[in-house]
Amino acid sequence: MRRLLALLLTISLISCTDPNSYTIDGKAQGFEDGSKIYVHKILDNNQTDVIDTLIVKNESFSGSYMKNSEQGVHFFKVDNKKNTILFFPENTDLKAAIYKDSLESSYVIGSQQNDAYKAFNDKIKDFNRIKKKNTQIIKQARIEQDGMLVSELQKENRALVEEEMNYKRQFIVNNNNSLFSVMLLTEMVSRKEINATDAASIVNNFSPKIAASGSAKLLNKTINSMKTADLGGKAPDFTAPSPDGEMISLSDVLGKYTIIDFWASWCKPCRRENPNVVNVYNKYHDQGLNIISVSLDKEGQKERWLKAISDDKLTWHHVSNLKAWRDPIAGLYSVRSIPATFLLDENGVIIAKNLRGPALVNKMVSLFGN
Repeated sequence: MRRLLALLLTISLISCTDPNSYTIDGKAQGFEDGSKIYVHKILDNNQTDVIDTLIVKNESFSGSYMKNSEQGVHFFKVDNKKNTILFFPENTDLKAAIYKDSLESSYVIGSQQNDAYKAFNDKIKDFNRIKKKNTQIIKQARIEQDGMLVSELQKENRALVEEEMNYKRQFIVNNNNSLFSVMLLTEMVSRKEINATDAASIVNNFSPKIAASGSAKLLNKTINSMKTADLGGKAPDFTAPSPDGEMISLSDVLGKYTIIDFWASWCKPCRRENPNVVNVYNKYHDQGLNIISVSLDKEGQKERWLKAISDDKLTWHHVSNLKAWRDPIAGLYSVRSIPATFLLDENGVIIAKNLRGPALVNKMVSLFGN
């Protein structure tokens, strides 16, 4: 009887856990006793809130948290360290490993989202390691004037970048119930690594739970905004002041073909591209090519804007609200970097984007002939 009572007591002790909570147990390799690990929660407004402070003892730490049906993103931050360790609370017990000498190698596992996130990071590190190695070899090959090796490795790096992009897309598709997939797709959309149509198709396959998250709703709003200025879509009309204060609309200046050119006087790549645009305009304007440039110069830079127009001999239509990156036209066209160009047909439909240098010349030849 005593043995039975002892057995029942042991069972009760090892199974006495709160079904409404989950734990995070971690190893803090290299950290001294008393080191603090802060648990941050990322809020909807992208601000953060410290929800717990864990103390390291014998290179270990532990925390317990109430289960929550809401999707969320948390991260660890250690005393006096810049790096953060991202993880996803999923109402299941998690394991963490934080390395003092290699915070970028730290991770959290024990659930579907966290395991997938670790696998993703490991794969991206592999891509980066190969690209870094190739870049170092390219640098040496240039010193040795080995043009053939440089060309071969540059081709390999381009293929590697394409492979990496495909991996990211497939990861998002395969992990449609992951909040990290929303974060990753948002980053790809922001970097223009994916077009609005493809991004929208992926978003439509998110699980209902993920689609209902604030992050997914914000992403969907961004994608819908991008669609208005995507290939095959009707270019949104706009009206803005010219240098002399006249209000000019896109619809007023449409030609057989029209280029909308986003630029700024302070943008060196824009200024380097201007001679090429001037040559194209001078050659094809009489055949129906019009250009309207939208400057992202800011308030107080009007004279600088006008001087750049004169110096670069830009003899077409110009407008600017002088609001820099807060320009409403740039927002309408989801422009996040310049130079940015949109080529329209006579009906105002966008038929090409971001053509520069030889690509712009070749496109004009295909449209107008030599």
